[in-house]
Amino acid sequence: MTAIAIREPGGPEVLVPETMPVVAPAAGEVLIAVKAAGVNRPDVFQRQGNYPPPKGVTPIPGLEVAGTVAALGPDVEGLSVGDPVMALVPGGGYAEYCLAAAENVLPVPQGLSIVEAGAVPETYFTVWSNVFDRGGLKAGESFLVHGGTSGIGTTAIQLAKAFGAFVITTAGSDEKLAACRELGADAAINYRTTDFVSVVKEVTDGHGVDLILDMVGGSYVERNWQAAAVEGRIVQIAVLGGSSEHVDFRRLMMKRLTHTGSTLRARDVAFKADLAASLKANVWPLMSEGKARPVIDSTFPLAKAAEAHRRMESSGHVGKIVLTIGDADA
Repeated sequence: MTAIAIREPGGPEVLVPETMPVVAPAAGEVLIAVKAAGVNRPDVFQRQGNYPPPKGVTPIPGLEVAGTVAALGPDVEGLSVGDPVMALVPGGGYAEYCLAAAENVLPVPQGLSIVEAGAVPETYFTVWSNVFDRGGLKAGESFLVHGGTSGIGTTAIQLAKAFGAFVITTAGSDEKLAACRELGADAAINYRTTDFVSVVKEVTDGHGVDLILDMVGGSYVERNWQAAAVEGRIVQIAVLGGSSEHVDFRRLMMKRLTHTGSTLRARDVAFKADLAASLKANVWPLMSEGKARPVIDSTFPLAKAAEAHRRMESSGHVGKIVLTIGDADA
């Protein structure tokens, strides 16, 4: 099969197509003939040498795929060769074939193209885990997600709105703000020109926001605490703005805030299986009804993975970037 190797840590140019063997699925595994693979920020970190795969996981990048079942390992039930599926994987997505734990494989919702399906698992698993499970978002609460036009942001806006939240987001241009509003955001703030803390206070009538999903870290930590309501919650899923910053912990104490965080890639199969079951029950019907679906920014053939990474690092994208293989059709 053709797969994308990381020749050495570095820029996008280190991503090169190579011929590699196809590995047969072991017990509990499914081999997927990949038609689409989502590109995510952790792939960029891995390419740079800053996010190595978990022990025992292939060095091929890629955390989400969609395609058809090519082979089943022993003891796998409920799936058949040829089924259209998507899967969350710990690595190996940038390839013509990819192994996945059967428990982390999901059917493609009715009405979704295979390219759209390839943009679902990593972001939807992440948002469901952190916004609804860890963050406990409820109908009627206010919710702030930073980076509203990222894959995570576009997903979080749609799901939070679908489940009855008042949604606030930040983005870096008027065009991106308009895209966020189209997806359902009630308020969209240009973080380059406007203080998001003051706008959050204004649109929540001084209450502050109940839940914040943050990928920035750095100077946003203290500002998130300022924007949060009393008893507010902040969930940290990345630190693109830096991993450390001076903060005043008195604010955390006086507001009785909860600041938590998580990563997904290294979590075990059983944890991800529980997320998969929750998504299938709660979110798949929304996607089938067209009430939530991945936003596709652009697609690139597998061999042009380096160009896909350049697109991501430009930060000009709105939604997901997807690698396609063969006759995948958006």
